[in-house]
Amino acid sequence: MTSTLMWSRRGWLGLALGAAASGCVTAPGASGAASLDSLAKAKGMRFGAAVGRIDLDNAHYLEIVRRECGVVVAENDHKWPIIHPAPGVYNFAPGDRLVDWAERHNIRPRGHNLLWNHPRWIAPWVANYDFGADPRAGAEALLREHITTICTHYGARIHSWDVINESIDEHTGEMRDTVFTRAMGPQVLDFCFHTARDAAPQAMLVYNDYMNWTADSANHRDGVLKLLHGFKDRGVPVDALGLQSHITADPNTDYAAEEAAWRAFLDEVAGMGYQLLVTEFDVNDNNLPSDPATRDRAVADYAKRYLDLTLSYTQVKEVLTWGIEDGRSWLNNFRPRPDGLAKRPLPYDAAYQPKPLREAIADAFRAAPAR
Repeated sequence: MTSTLMWSRRGWLGLALGAAASGCVTAPGASGAASLDSLAKAKGMRFGAAVGRIDLDNAHYLEIVRRECGVVVAENDHKWPIIHPAPGVYNFAPGDRLVDWAERHNIRPRGHNLLWNHPRWIAPWVANYDFGADPRAGAEALLREHITTICTHYGARIHSWDVINESIDEHTGEMRDTVFTRAMGPQVLDFCFHTARDAAPQAMLVYNDYMNWTADSANHRDGVLKLLHGFKDRGVPVDALGLQSHITADPNTDYAAEEAAWRAFLDEVAGMGYQLLVTEFDVNDNNLPSDPATRDRAVADYAKRYLDLTLSYTQVKEVLTWGIEDGRSWLNNFRPRPDGLAKRPLPYDAAYQPKPLREAIADAFRAAPAR
């Protein structure tokens, strides 16, 4: 990415785009159908989506979110580089705007994230911060201030926080090396969860990561399981695992192997007593043909199979898509199609029309067991 606003792989470039028209518009297509959230609620879950800053000026987008969703999450505006852009400086206005909008429409906001423990996505001022003569104490002081200030600001308005995001290296299965792990060691994660519990005792506290059901994710899954077992053994207050679920539709999928691996992973997580959230769902279509109808059908079929298995676990409490319409997907910039065509990874297309993926999600909720 060439923009100076580089901190998120999921639509950060959207902050530089102009806002869409802001007249009062009702998106056509699915307005007469049962909402995805109502279908989820019937089974004891909630459905939601990520909302970016520019989406709050787009009446088309907001109407779909208002109609379909019972949960929203800020695409970027609760992440460290936006909400805490300099030492001692907090910028709550962008994140507050989404929370205020959600509450006006009886939609629950969740928080993403208190620490993105990945060296690529830590704000430069933090990556270069001088923790002083006692680095551990200095890092603890910074993290305590950051987490406590944000959680106290929002209080019970935020029902769920991704406390830690993506701390396990996808290739090695080991904890990533960051400015915080160098100062505090692996205990940094425990410290963040304990601090978040003190500051937000009412919130669900989540470890969020992008391990998935494919064979090349085996090391990632194993690393996350090791992390979760450690949390449990040490009494760390982690309530749930966030399954980002950025999945990639592939006509050559070995479903038997992938489903067996995913079921074994979810069995172990559930066996430890953790709840589950699908936090950032979308379907990458890079491996699919160019024809939109063919692509949409394949995306929907792949998503339905993944969701049917995942939602069969009654520990799953929420399902959120990372965006609601194709034109605003982070995948367009971060993982463009080789043929240059616009991607189609979300329930609605760029013209705000519902797609087969929307019905696949609806069908997965209908088929899921009650919880």
